[in-house]
Amino acid sequence: MNEQTYLTTDELSSRIKYDVRTIRERLKDSVLMEGVHYVRPFGGRKILFVWETIERDMKVASTLAPVGMNAIPMANGAVLHG
Repeated sequence: MNEQTYLTTDELSSRIKYDVRTIRERLKDSVLMEGVHYVRPFGGRKILFVWETIERDMKVASTLAPVGMNAIPMANGAVLHG
């Protein structure tokens, strides 16, 4: 069974060392996508972030940084080269 760790915005902020406001205003829906990096349980307003997916995509983006900014990590783990 594939277990996932769900984090609140505050918990994610603590793990990735980004301000809660930055996560909500800059990362959510531009880098962190609904259904991939976060979910809204039971169709509500509360947001829970999927840690394993975020961690995976941060590592992918980190390994691409020396290659250049033309490489874009995709939600499925693949990379789009621009």
